[in-house]
Amino acid sequence: MPGIFAWGMVSGMAMLKSGLMPWQAVGMSLLVFAGSAQLAALPLIAANAPLLLVFFTAMVVNLRFVIFSAAIGPHFAHMNWRRRMWFGYFNADIMMALFPRRFPPEKLYMPEGKTGFFLGIAYPNWLAWQGGSLAGIVLAGQIPQNWGIGFAGTLALLGVMIPLVVNRAALVGVAVSGGVAVLGMHWPYRLGLLAAVLAGMTAALLLDLATKGKHE
Repeated sequence: MPGIFAWGMVSGMAMLKSGLMPWQAVGMSLLVFAGSAQLAALPLIAANAPLLLVFFTAMVVNLRFVIFSAAIGPHFAHMNWRRRMWFGYFNADIMMALFPRRFPPEKLYMPEGKTGFFLGIAYPNWLAWQGGSLAGIVLAGQIPQNWGIGFAGTLALLGVMIPLVVNRAALVGVAVSGGVAVLGMHWPYRLGLLAAVLAGMTAALLLDLATKGKHE
């Protein structure tokens, strides 16, 4: 949670420094609630990039949540759509790191404890993120750059990402996306990040399909 709070602060400060008004920054934090998509979209907004490019970049960066929801969603299929929408809003990287460990697919028809476990992760994560984001918005002009708060946020993301690298496909995806991100660091409109996401997902998917083909 301290790492998530620090990452939220980075996002909050970035929103103001990109030219958003404080109320716009608060609205973006509450409505978008996705740090990587926010940080990918903000430089494009500041550079007056085409609106479709901003939306497309945020959508691609957030495609992982489609995978997360597909993995966790069946456990809550018995709920009405309003409740599932509520749970979908709170779905986050840390949820994918923890929920499948406690409730693997073979426990799909054992609903006891799932709601409490999900919300017990979701609400503290949301409070840490929004609290950090609000602090970053309020203190954007008072926190020195040499504090290195962004590094704390990076450590938080690493803490979430590393447990998810559970097979060769995931490892290849991480390696490819990281390499492409470095190579495309200076591309205009942060297109290097977009290319890294697409390349990493493609590499992981191709290796996963090739591995399944060999087993079959």
